[in-house]
Order: sequence, then structure tokens, then C-alpha cells
Amino acid sequence: MKKYNLFIVILLVSLVSSCEQIPSDFFSINESLLKAEYTSTDSVLLEILNPQAKKTDSIVYLLNNKKVGVSKANEKFKLPLLNQKLGLQKIKASVYFEGEKEVDSVQIEVVSGIQPKLISYTIVNTYPHDIEAYTQGLEFYKDTLYEGTGNGMGPSGKKGISSLRKVAVKTGKVLKKLELPEAIFGEGITILNNKLYQLTWQNNEGYVYDPATFKKEKTFPYFKTMEGWGLTSDGKNLYMTDSSERIHILNPETFTPLDYINVYSGSTKVEAVNELEWIEGKIFGNVYQKDAIAIINPKTGAVEGIIDLSALKKKVTQLIDTDVLNGIAYNPKTKTIFVTGKNWDKMFEIKIAF
Repeated sequence: MKKYNLFIVILLVSLVSSCEQIPSDFFSINESLLKAEYTSTDSVLLEILNPQAKKTDSIVYLLNNKKVGVSKANEKFKLPLLNQKLGLQKIKASVYFEGEKEVDSVQIEVVSGIQPKLISYTIVNTYPHDIEAYTQGLEFYKDTLYEGTGNGMGPSGKKGISSLRKVAVKTGKVLKKLELPEAIFGEGITILNNKLYQLTWQNNEGYVYDPATFKKEKTFPYFKTMEGWGLTSDGKNLYMTDSSERIHILNPETFTPLDYINVYSGSTKVEAVNELEWIEGKIFGNVYQKDAIAIINPKTGAVEGIIDLSALKKKVTQLIDTDVLNGIAYNPKTKTIFVTGKNWDKMFEIKIAF
């Protein structure tokens, strides 16, 4: 046994010695040329450090594993960021030299170069809203208002029941309701191709219903373990939030990811984007715990405008369980937006200048 242990020690020492004899990397990306933040109008200047003056054949650059250019020898390379996603990006340099290849990589952050505009609004109408509705999703479809609720619990200790609803706008009366099991926390909803989609918070699945009957047609798993928050559609694909700054773009038939955007307001990541609504080519999103709506560019993720709705919260009867602003529904016929909140006793119809 002792001889065996001695053999292991000798072997480990020899391995360490041999590792120490392996030369360090010959090439590295010159990080002194990099900035802390970039915008989409910037270019990244890249240079490969070659302290041992190795004879280099070519350098292939990749951005998020996609080839973006090639440079010869040790020439500097300019990488334009136009049309690139906001958020963290990985740049990789593959250096080919003397029949070998060596790779180095760095990470940069692309932020929004847009200063969001403060968008004003006017109140068109005020309507009653069910104070027991812990609003998670709101949607107009064929002149009918649909609402999805969760089973959130307020300071009173009273827990709600997740549901799908058809609601009479002017009276707030619930015309049709489907209650979900207690173990399911309902989240965002949207309607696409005459199918009503509903997310769940931590059940890692969503549901597809017939919007006329509320008959469940399908249960779909999320493509990875994550929370479900807000949901909307551009008329072709679904857009889903998960509590982070990311909005996932999904295939509505398979619920598999097609793409994503990261939401930024200037240089700040905007996390906790909640209820979503697609309005005139933009994504309108509640930000959890903020009495405001962010207007998001769906191609870049940049916040282009902010609607401060904090004044509406003061118009709501302040009950013990009155919670945050959440719920956005656009009526394309009147070009007005309906907004409410979790356990609010009022719903507001507002108009903004597009």
C-alpha cells in the first residue's frame, strides 16, 4: 500500500513538472484597447498580442460563435456592432500559426445609446375592476377583453385563485371564468391565430386554450427551467419574459426558442419586465414594482420611451391588498390602452401620442 502511495506521489510530481514545462499561450487579445461599454454605433478595435513574434498565418474573429471577419498576420481588426444585440457579447479570436491554432476570447457589453423619452398620456375613461383579480395578463381580442390572473397573496393573507376571464370593460363584470388548480400560479396571456396562450410562474409549463370556450387544447413545457412572466405576440411569434432582462422569441407551435433580445435603458439592464403588449410595432412592458411602462424596440431591446403611470396608483382605492401596476391591453380600433394593477378596483383607458 505504501509503495502504491509513493508511486502516485511520484506520478503527480512528474505530471506537475511536465505541465510546468508547457509554454504559456503565445497569443492574447489586447484588452487595453477595449472599452467597458459599447453602443451599436461603435466598433470594437481588436488586436492580437504576439510577444514571442510567432509567424502568424491568419486570425479568424467570431462574435457569439458567428464568424465576423479575418485579418492577416497581426493587423488590427475593426468589428462594427451595428445590428448586434444588446447585452454581453463574446468575442473569440482563432489564431492560425505554424500549422497550429490557438484561441483567446473576451467579453464585452453592448448597451443602448438611446435616451428614453418620457411619453405623456391622457385618461379617456375609468372603469371598475375586480379587486380580487391579481392581474397577470390583459388582452383585447375581437372586441372582448381577456384577463389572466395569478394566485398571489397580499398583506391580508388572502390568497387569490389563478384564472382566465372574459371581462365586460365598462362594468368590470366577469362574463366567463376558468379557475386553475391551486398548485398553478397563472401568469401572462396572449392570443395568436385564434389560440389563447397562458404562462405559469414556476410550474415550467404553459397552456393553449380555445379563446371562445376556454377548453384546454395543449400543455407545453418550457424549453428550459425558468419562470414564466409576461407574454405577447407580433402576429407571428410569441415573446416571453422570465424575470430577467431577456425577452425570448418563441415558435408558437413548438414553444422552442427562435431568438431573444436583452432589454436596456441606456447603459442599465432592465430586469423584471412583466406583462407585455405588442402595440404599433413596439413592445410595451410593465416593469415589476415600477408604476411605469417601458416602450421597447423589439429588434434591439432598447427602451425608447417610458410612460410614468404613478399618478394612476393614487386614483385607486388603497385597500390592504392593493398591489403594483400590471396589465396592458391595446384596443386597435380606438387606439387606446387599458391598464390596471394587481387587486386594483379600477381600470384606466388611456391614450398616448404614437
